[in-house]
Amino acid sequence: MQKPHLQIIIGSTRPGRAGEAVARWFRDIAVKHDAFTVEILDLAAIDLPLLDEPNHPRLGRYVHEHTKRWSATISEGDAFVFVVPEYNRGYNAATKNALDYLCNEWRRKPVGFVGYGAAAGGARSIQGLIPVVAVLGMIPAARSVNIPLINRLITAEGEFTPNPRLDDSAGEMLDELSSWAADLATVRRGTDD
Repeated sequence: MQKPHLQIIIGSTRPGRAGEAVARWFRDIAVKHDAFTVEILDLAAIDLPLLDEPNHPRLGRYVHEHTKRWSATISEGDAFVFVVPEYNRGYNAATKNALDYLCNEWRRKPVGFVGYGAAAGGARSIQGLIPVVAVLGMIPAARSVNIPLINRLITAEGEFTPNPRLDDSAGEMLDELSSWAADLATVRRGTDD
């Protein structure tokens, strides 16, 4: 049986961001966890403009090539983890924009969050995104990974240096996503018939 495919999405597009280092760490944890095939998607490299499709995403009638590519990429995912910063007590625009581009491609798939920031550790960003993903038909994991004081955990070389508590939180979230991915794949197969 083929493993479900996990897409780790780096939400920040800001130069000098911590998200890339955090995503690499999470990828390594996910690979060791061994429940998924794993891929990192970087919104900075994908470079979606602000939503510019004339039709509602639920229709799937995309006119722009960047949207068609994004749709095909996300359609390959069985589960998602968004690595998101907390900016001004909320989520960042690039993450929301990437979610808004699509509709059916997200539906009936589990999603987890790795949030980072100052004292709140990205919690407010994650809490703001939960209703967004829920209305898209995604199943948000009950567990998330919150990384407070991110600047203290990034080395001068740009590497993320987690503590064991963060590794454990990541593993717990992956356990939950793995269970949801299996259950929801069955649901998606049933609705495709």
